[in-house]
Amino acid sequence: MKINSNLQDKAIAMELSQRFKQYRIAYPMTRAELAEKSMVSLGTIARFENGSDIGMRNLIKLLKALDLEEKLDMLIPNPQERPSNYVNNSTPKKRAGKRKKTDNHWKWGDEE
Repeated sequence: MKINSNLQDKAIAMELSQRFKQYRIAYPMTRAELAEKSMVSLGTIARFENGSDIGMRNLIKLLKALDLEEKLDMLIPNPQERPSNYVNNSTPKKRAGKRKKTDNHWKWGDEE
């Protein structure tokens, strides 16, 4: 399943947990081996693979145990490495401000 904006949060969490489980099985590693390597409890791993929340630090530990920590960089890319940063812009970006009201009281020219 492709993760996109049309999916509910619960469906995204379930898809991620299923992908993780597939990586673990393909590694190959049992839940017990993963628990020992990651220092995350067996119950937490089981809950995660069933789509429950486990906390960010536990997720990071599990990903590191499966050598997937480099994939975290794709989750939230470094804003300094965006393609737009390589374009030579002479003016730095500013915060968006309120629009100024313009005087739109124009006349046709035949009014007196």
